[in-house]
Amino acid sequence: MGRKKVASTLLRYFFSNKDVEIVGVLTDDYHKDSDVVKVANQLSIPLFTYENAINLIKRGELFYDLGVSVLYWRKLKDEFLSMPCKGIINFHPAPLPEYKGTSGYNLAILDSKTSWAVTAHYMNNDIDAGRIIERKNFSIDLEYETVASLEKKSMVKIEELALNIINKAIIQKSYLPSFKNEGGRYVSRLEMESLKEVGVGDDVDRKIRAFWYPPYNGAYIRIDNKKYTLVNQKILYDIAPTNINAVFLDKEQDF
Repeated sequence: MGRKKVASTLLRYFFSNKDVEIVGVLTDDYHKDSDVVKVANQLSIPLFTYENAINLIKRGELFYDLGVSVLYWRKLKDEFLSMPCKGIINFHPAPLPEYKGTSGYNLAILDSKTSWAVTAHYMNNDIDAGRIIERKNFSIDLEYETVASLEKKSMVKIEELALNIINKAIIQKSYLPSFKNEGGRYVSRLEMESLKEVGVGDDVDRKIRAFWYPPYNGAYIRIDNKKYTLVNQKILYDIAPTNINAVFLDKEQDF
């Protein structure tokens, strides 16, 4: 289950494992051009939408022992969770139980974290609340990390963690050892959107970095009731073409 490149890389890897049969890929119609869909089509792996898959499971026409969710956005329920004898493992791009939901990268920067983690956990009826299997920790840059750069680092760590955990789950007869996933913070998309506006007393640079993820709107100010996304010199420097004439760069800016 998933759509991003890390999921398609894992899909290729486990498709080559002769001890594994991949019965299908769960995706959504509006992600039909995703990396995962392209790889599934290349490998002739069946594609299912959420609705199609749950109907087939209820009719006893679709079976699987282990489900793998790699940044799959929908909440699973009913037979999706109860049918597989080895459960469904989700790879979450934040440390659990501390950071639940989709806003972890933003909060990592807003909370001035110097380390981060990705987490493998079992899925249940609640969001990111199933038992934790393992976390993979890594350091992040307190001064310069953006959401975009943190996501890039996290995808590498998720791939490493997933290869290890899925291989263990394949040979395990039932569930892997795990521990409770209690407490933590969940921030809704609506609440996170409200945090993008820069107000009096805010650390403007941190807010810029906490919401820098083009092409989505970032941290902003309002002028005449219009939103204007902010950017700082470091980000401009990082995204500039490598052959840009140095005369145009602000030499007084300390990176």
